Amino acid sequence: MARWSEFAHASPRLAAVIHDLLHQYGPGLGYLATVRADGGPRVHPVSPVVHEGSLYCFIVASPKRHDLERDGRYALHTFPSDRSEDEAYLAGRASRIVEPALVAHLATVMRAEPTVDWWLYELTVEVAVAVRNGGTRAAVRDVWRDPGVRSRPQAVDSVQ
Repeated sequence: MARWSEFAHASPRLAAVIHDLLHQYGPGLGYLATVRADGGPRVHPVSPVVHEGSLYCFIVASPKRHDLERDGRYALHTFPSDRSEDEAYLAGRASRIVEPALVAHLATVMRAEPTVDWWLYELTVEVAVAVRNGGTRAAVRDVWRDPGVRSRPQAVDSVQ
């Protein structure tokens, strides 16, 4: 899986579009999907942040966090825009970050409440998709896949 910086280096225009859609309201906003123990999806809003070449997200004690600990696969969809029909999607794997200095720094940057039981995760990127709906024009779909990943989950291949 690619770190955000590797994806952004390989596809800078697409990374900029996705970054802008994630941060269209200021702080990062999106819907994080995880895989439940029974294989079904679980979706919840989150506040991701791109910081020094990596995509991070704090996850509070919740079934979603248990999902990530058991099966790190995730999908992240941008929050709907009130200005356009544009949307973006990322999928990959989430890994817990335990480096104390980095966790403390990002907690300050992201204003994470110190009394809440949250863990920091880095989200790597296997696939990135942006769909720009230009009004009367046909939608433009940009896709990037990590060339280092040989097999792709079926759901990633069927993104429309």
